[in-house]
Amino acid sequence: MVKRKIIVAITGASGAIYAKILLDTLSTNKNVEVGVLLSDNAKIVWKTELENQAFNNYPFTFYDKNDFDAPFASGSAKYDTMVVIPCSMGTLGRIANGISNDLLTRAADVILKERRKLILVARETPLNLIHINNMKTLTEAGGIICPATPSFYSKPKTIEEVAKTVVDRVLDLMDIDNESFRWGK
Repeated sequence: MVKRKIIVAITGASGAIYAKILLDTLSTNKNVEVGVLLSDNAKIVWKTELENQAFNNYPFTFYDKNDFDAPFASGSAKYDTMVVIPCSMGTLGRIANGISNDLLTRAADVILKERRKLILVARETPLNLIHINNMKTLTEAGGIICPATPSFYSKPKTIEEVAKTVVDRVLDLMDIDNESFRWGK
């Protein structure tokens, strides 16, 4: 079986728990090859919110923000999915406007131009008109805006279970099987 090639980008928006749960889940999946990008602010937010530096402990290849030799800086590497989790409005705006000033925004640009799957887990509230227009632009370009809005049907009891409702939705969008709560079952 050919492994799915996935890029996980983590920005400095609040919500490091979403990235952690996604990386935890992907680390147990033998059918994926994952490249990870962490912004400088993402590392600070992770340390602040999760009180650790466990982002260093995953079995994935990590890329520097200026590493334009990374495979997914080109469409020829055939990465099929990119998720930005959590996604700051600054990153979302740069992607929406084609500003490829680092590896994260270049990779997103490549995913869009190759008509592959780009999922942005937006983490901001309230939204201003600039945010909404950037989301509209990305949606029209083929991106998927997946706000970090948890669901409560499953009656989550811990903050991890609440955050997992968002990650489960992201996994569904990535076409990765997961054992999440399903409405009506």
